Amino acid sequence: MTAGLVALQACSDERSRSQGTRPGGTFEVPPRTVTDEEEATTIVHGTEPAPGPSGPTAPPAGVPFGRVVDVQTHFLESGSWGLGFPQADCGEAEPIDCFSAEYWRDLVLTQSDTAVAVISAVPVVGEADPLSIEAMERGKALAAELCGDGRVLIQGHAVPDVGPLDAALAAMADVAAAHDLCAWKVYTHAPGGWALDDETIGGPFLQAVRDTGVGVVAVHKGLSGSDRWASPADIGPAAATNPDVTFLVYHSGYESGITEGPYDPAGGGVDRLVRSVGEAGIGPGGNVYAELGSTWRTVMGAPDEAAHVLGKLLVAFGPERILWGTDSIWYGSPQDQIAAFRAFEIAPELQERFGYPALTPDVKDRILGANAAALFGITPRAGPCAPAAAGLASPNRTHGPRSRRDVLATFRRDHPWVVDRSG
Repeated sequence: MTAGLVALQACSDERSRSQGTRPGGTFEVPPRTVTDEEEATTIVHGTEPAPGPSGPTAPPAGVPFGRVVDVQTHFLESGSWGLGFPQADCGEAEPIDCFSAEYWRDLVLTQSDTAVAVISAVPVVGEADPLSIEAMERGKALAAELCGDGRVLIQGHAVPDVGPLDAALAAMADVAAAHDLCAWKVYTHAPGGWALDDETIGGPFLQAVRDTGVGVVAVHKGLSGSDRWASPADIGPAAATNPDVTFLVYHSGYESGITEGPYDPAGGGVDRLVRSVGEAGIGPGGNVYAELGSTWRTVMGAPDEAAHVLGKLLVAFGPERILWGTDSIWYGSPQDQIAAFRAFEIAPELQERFGYPALTPDVKDRILGANAAALFGITPRAGPCAPAAAGLASPNRTHGPRSRRDVLATFRRDHPWVVDRSG
């Protein structure tokens, strides 16, 4: 992993030199870590954390939290939804088997530094739902068998735009009564289309959120092209009108195809979320959290964009309102994302020019886990589930080729004219 980060930083430096600029984001990974396993391990996994908080509150400034809480993870039990993600190439005869609860548990809880994972619903409803509330409970129990209790939180999937509204809201009450939920998950763009700030669906839904006593709404915003219902434009107005509800904005409004730069009042992507909360008067410490699932994984290969994304979110929301999420297991083990984030820095030039805060150890600690622990009122265990207890392969294994021969074999599968001359 450190070798990959060293190479990525070298490419970023070369690109900046060719453009006559300086990198806006950097991975602070000394080249010697490529051969120094002890130092590489410190880069990838962090240093030994100090004791965490004694209760469900964020630690004071300067006190390490040291535990990763991933607020967006998934697995699939059936069907074909999601089979386009990289995890489908895990080597199983049936791609759907690559997304099983067993794979999810092993990749997230034993092959990464994740201490606590939130299982989040996918945008499929009815009997076809491959991640029903019952499936979530099975995943939670599976994790408890290996790792002990307290490792997994689950969300309820609310679909107020499907069927009669009264029936949908009544179903929310039933789910909340039968399950210990940490949040409600909604997709405002699928299967229909609605906004959190409208009076027809959004208002009654948010009242049901209050009535169930859960109080946290995790909403997919971004990663859906130009779909207006996936836009975060409704977040600010809904949050201002409902100050007693907490909004967890998955993906932070990021859009593929948008090059993230300094904040533009008329910009797309993350700028849409920043604009929405700013115009509504929601600032740092407010009732809106920005989440990084798939967003960080997408921009971490473009350090300048990554610096602007994190910098804009830190300015708009403050370090206490950004949450760590990876969208696992769509991309295999999340450890590469964790390692890249731990090593990442926003360049001093960007901090001075745009007012971005530095990514200090305390800020990273909050984003990786302390903020989520405070939000959900939990005290995570000291570290990830030990892989040795499961008899599993060593952690950090990621899907994909790991040698020249592997690369050629991968290409040969889709391009049979490639000849292996590796000897």
